[in-house]
This record gives sequence, C-alpha cells and structure tokens, in this order.
Amino acid sequence: MNKKQLLVLTIIGLALVSWFALDLGQYLQLQVVQARIGDLQHWYADNPLLAGAIYFAIYVAVTGLSVPGAAVMTLAGGALFGFWYALLLVSFGSSVGATLAFLVSRTLLRDTVQSRFGRPLQAINEGFAKDGAFYLFTLRLVPLFPFFLINLLMGLLPISTWRYYWVSQLGMLPATAVYVNAGTQLGQLDSLAGIISPGLLGSFVLLGLFPLLARWGVGWLSSRRRLAAWNKPRSFDTNLVVIGAGSAGLVASLIAATVKAKVTLIERHKMGGDCLNTGCVPSKALIRSARIARYASRAEEFGLAPMEVKVRFPDVMERVQSVIGAIEPHDSVERFTSLGVDCLQGEARIVSPWEVEVGGRRISARNIIIASGARPRVPEIPGLDSIDYLTSDTVWALREQPARLLVLGGGPIGCELAQAFAGLGSAVTLVTHAARIMPREDEEVSLRVQQDFAAQGIEVLTAAEPQSFTAVPGPVCRLLVDGAEREVAFDRLLLAVGRSANVEGMGLEALGIGLDAAGRIEVDDYLRTAVPTIYAAGDVAGPYLFTHMASHQAWYASVNALFGRFRRFRVDYSVVPWATFTDPEVARVGLNEQEADEQGLPYEVSRYDIDDLDRAIADGEAHGFVKVLTRPGSDRILGATIVGYHAGELVSEFVLAMKHGIGLNKILGTIHIYPTLGESNKFLAGEWRKARKPEKLLGWVERYHRFNRGR
Repeated sequence: MNKKQLLVLTIIGLALVSWFALDLGQYLQLQVVQARIGDLQHWYADNPLLAGAIYFAIYVAVTGLSVPGAAVMTLAGGALFGFWYALLLVSFGSSVGATLAFLVSRTLLRDTVQSRFGRPLQAINEGFAKDGAFYLFTLRLVPLFPFFLINLLMGLLPISTWRYYWVSQLGMLPATAVYVNAGTQLGQLDSLAGIISPGLLGSFVLLGLFPLLARWGVGWLSSRRRLAAWNKPRSFDTNLVVIGAGSAGLVASLIAATVKAKVTLIERHKMGGDCLNTGCVPSKALIRSARIARYASRAEEFGLAPMEVKVRFPDVMERVQSVIGAIEPHDSVERFTSLGVDCLQGEARIVSPWEVEVGGRRISARNIIIASGARPRVPEIPGLDSIDYLTSDTVWALREQPARLLVLGGGPIGCELAQAFAGLGSAVTLVTHAARIMPREDEEVSLRVQQDFAAQGIEVLTAAEPQSFTAVPGPVCRLLVDGAEREVAFDRLLLAVGRSANVEGMGLEALGIGLDAAGRIEVDDYLRTAVPTIYAAGDVAGPYLFTHMASHQAWYASVNALFGRFRRFRVDYSVVPWATFTDPEVARVGLNEQEADEQGLPYEVSRYDIDDLDRAIADGEAHGFVKVLTRPGSDRILGATIVGYHAGELVSEFVLAMKHGIGLNKILGTIHIYPTLGESNKFLAGEWRKARKPEKLLGWVERYHRFNRGR
C-alpha cells in the first residue's frame, strides 16, 4: 500500500467513525427532516448563501462517502431552497461527490483488480475505452441502478476523471430534477416510496432507453447515408456472396449453408486457398520428410546400424503433392456443392454494396464477405528482378534440389523452410534484418532455435540488409551485416519476408472501403468494412495471419452478416495460439515475457525443463522447456510458451485453460497418462506449486511427525 492509498483510507476511516460515533445518520431520516423543515426554512431566509454552501458541502460528503441519505437530502433541498436553487446545488453536489467516490475506487482498487483480472477484463477495457462515456450516460439516466455501485465500478475502468464528471453531470440531471421537484412537496410525503410510482419508474426506464434508441438511430442513418449512392435491388439472388475459397471463405460458406442460407462462393484459382495448396499442408509434408531424413542420420543413437541417407528430392516433392491431393477432397467444389454451396470460378469484382460481377455475370446478395487472403511479399531490392527467385507459393514446383539455398526472412515461414531444406541436404543461409530470428518470441526461445540451426549447419545472418543482387556470372547477394559488407553466393533464392493482402482488382476504392497501415482491409470489431453490407475475414483483414484465425473470424463474419440485424458478435481475440514447426517446435498462447514487459504487466514465471521428462528421454527428444506466465499471487495463466518435441500439440491444454479460466492448480490436479509428453504441463504446474509451498506450515508438520516418532 502506497502513501496515497494510506492517506485516503485514513480520511475515509475518520469520516466514517465520526458519522457513526455522532449518529449523524439520524438527521437524514425523512421524518426528522420533515419535522425541522420549518426552522431550516427560516434560517435559510436569513442566510441564503451560507445555507447553500453548507448544504452543498454536506451533500458532497454524503455522496463521496457513499453513505445512505442522498435521496432524503435531495428532497430536503427541494423543500428548503425551491426547485431551481436546489437543482443547481444537488446537480453539482452529486456530480462532485460521485467523482470523489470514483477517485477513491480508482486509488484503492483499480491497480489491484486490473493486475489480478486483467485478461478477463481486456475486452471490457477495450470496449469501455471506446464507448465508456455512452455506457455511463445510460446508467446515469436510470436511477434504478445504485449510484454508489456505479461509482465503485467505474473507478476500475479506463475513463478519465474529467469525462466521468461531465457525463455524470449531464446523465444525472433528469433524475435529479424529478427528485428535487418531489422535494418541493415534502410535507405531503409519508415515505420515500411515495415518490416512486409505476409511471415514474417507467419514465426512468424510457430515459435509459433513449440513448440506446438514439444510438441505433444514428447507426441506421449512417448506414443509409453510406448506401445512398447505390440502388438497392428489390430482391436478391443469394443471401451471401463469399469471395475466396481459402480457410475463411470455406468456413463462412459452410456456416451459411448449414443455417439454410443460400450462399455463393467465388474462387479465382484453387479451392482450399494458400493453406492447402502452398502453405500449411505442403510445408508440413516437406518438414516431415526432412525430419525423417534427420532421424535416419541419428540411427546410432537408437542402437541401429549407421544409415546412409539418400534424398531423392523429386520424390520428396511429389510426396508433397500427393499429400495435397489426399486432403484436396475436403475442400473440393464437389463437397461444397453437395453441402448446398454454389461454387463459381473467376475473378470477382464488387460493383455495389449488394452486387458482385464474376465472368460477366452479376450476382446480387444481401451481404458480401471478402476472404481473398494474402500472397508472399516481394521486397524492392536492386537486381532482384534479374533473379529467378522462389516464394512460398512457387517453391513447390521445384524438382531439382538447390545445392545452396539463400532464404530471406527470419519469421516462421523462413525458419521452417530453411530447416526443411537443410535437413534434405541443401547448404542453407538464412538472412534477416532483425536482431534475431523469430523476433516475436522471447529472446531465449529465438536463441535456442538459432543454436539448433547452427548445429544443423544452417548459417544465420542477423541484422543483415540486402543491398543488391547480381545474376552473372552466378547469383550473388550483397549484404550489409552489422555495417560490414558481405557477399553470399547461392543457387536459388527463397523470399519469406511477409505477406501482402489480396485487395487489388475488387473495386474496393470505388466503394470507399479503406485499408490499414499494413495494407489490409479495415474492419470494425464485428469484421464489418466501411460499407455496412460488406465484411472481411482471414489474412485480407488480419491482424493474425493464421489459418485457424481465419476459420475463427469466418464464424463471426458469417453470423454477423446473416443475423446482424438481431444481434452482432465482437470477434474474440482474447486467447490466440500459434506454433512454428521448426525442430524444436515453438508453440505459444497468450503473452510471453517480452510482450508483458512491453505492456508493463506484472507477472511471475514458472518453468519446467523437458530434459527431465521420462517420455522425452525414452524418445531421444529430451530437450526444450515449458514456460508459463501467471498473475502475481494467482495461478491464472497469462501466457504459455513451449519449446520442444510436439510443442504444437502440447500447448492445447494451456489454450483450453486460458479460454475457460482454469488455473495451474486445476492442471496439477488432473491425471495425465504416464509416460506421455503431456505430463510436462502437469510438472510445470507442479513447479508453480513447489515455489509457493507453505514453509512455515511444513515446519509445524515436520514437528508433528517428529512428535509421532517419539523424538
């Protein structure tokens, strides 16, 4: 507890002690006020300013301390000062007192509550930062909600003191006027219940509904204005048009068809999008082949005779295509047609908020979802256009293994493919402009993977900036590495420096649909674009470029598009997992230490090293660790990072725990099969508990056992 908190508690304590010791509450009983109102009115007639000042000070104290009596004081003010003078005093007195109570809550409780429950409160904080004044105004208009409770809760949330004051001042004014007016008839009241009637309560409810109705009306008018430039069709060919048959588009179409909506899915290239054809599926197939080759080279570790590994690269790449072919039916036109989706192939162009052109045909729909995905980004480097470079889209056409492969990019794609080609026998050099590979992960994670890369013969150049490329006499890249010039010769170049959203050629600019700083379509919390009938999901919208996130967003986009007139759902980004499938794998959910430090969030770290795990030892994979961040003094999980064998599978337990508020104590109390890799999560929870064992209590327990031994 800091000095400011101690001072506030002292003042409140003295005030409350005085209140109860002097029984000041008796003077705020309705009957007492009614009995003395005549004397008070005579004194007020002789001392109008002093009476007003004393009344104002007492009112501020009563509301600031949240003690009972504000309603009676409001009635007394009306009876004593008349309507207008009382309204002035009560309106400002109640607002000042409420703001003081708000500041007390903020000083004493906000930091503790936010540090302990920050993750569950994240969505509330974000929503309140955007619309907090509106919510507060609505609550203030309805005096059915206890004002002291509003003051307490608002002090915990992100709203400035000045905004809190003036919104309270305006919001409480109508109800204050009603109570002050009732006070002018104080002599005719038998109890406080006398001012409460069904009609009055109904009026308060209507006051509360007014801003909600007004907000809906403003939104409706705004939508009308946005759509006024186009002629809305009288009827529609389909309920929903989805542009793009990648993960987001397929899931959105499937959801629409499942709820019996008519849906048209348009794809310009291949069903399944990047994930099936050029991303997740082929890369994992290639990684698997490389990993098997590496296992074969480790034969002696497992008691086997040394094996000479001969990589037949064309066969490896054909296997990649066969894996794609095996999964392809899941995303095929035939399957989705059988599910009720009208599948079309061609370039889609949005010509109005309700119409899409494809192949010379115009299709009308009540709503449109853009799920056009992204493509590999090609940087502007002198001489690059003279090189027959590869990207994550084109690398799968290779049938001749590059002896020397240069990879630009140290993110997940670059790291995965660099290691896969190295495992198959290519000499790989990985270049990144960042200070380390995988910069989104904690430094120890990046360095651990980089050390394994070095052990596997991969040369990693960090803080390196490509200056130019030349193709003759052989391809060479000139670099600046930590300010020094260097040349790297290579046979093939793979670009893995990020992805750009596919937003060209769809008519977005003519519709007024804007892009964010990263070149992705701007959407609101409901995935709606600037045109209210058009939504966007997946890589084209961001912010997370994962297949599983595209599927996640697709649910919100399709449901909001189809049923948004009744209820809309904000996208939930509270628990987002991902994995990089290097060896060792790196998987994460929630915050890591790097992000927690950047956000200034307090945390505690628990760690379990997998080299102590029985199953990992038996499998010859005894390396890596599990690291979990928790709130100080709590077992609630802020984030988990796993580095090691099958980390992408192991992290799911922490994803589930974070999503449903399960702490490490519950994980520790859950039976895990022996011997499995999953035990590492339980042992991590055990490390958390071990670090917090009650040493004093255990000392007494030790004495108890010594006593039982008779010593």
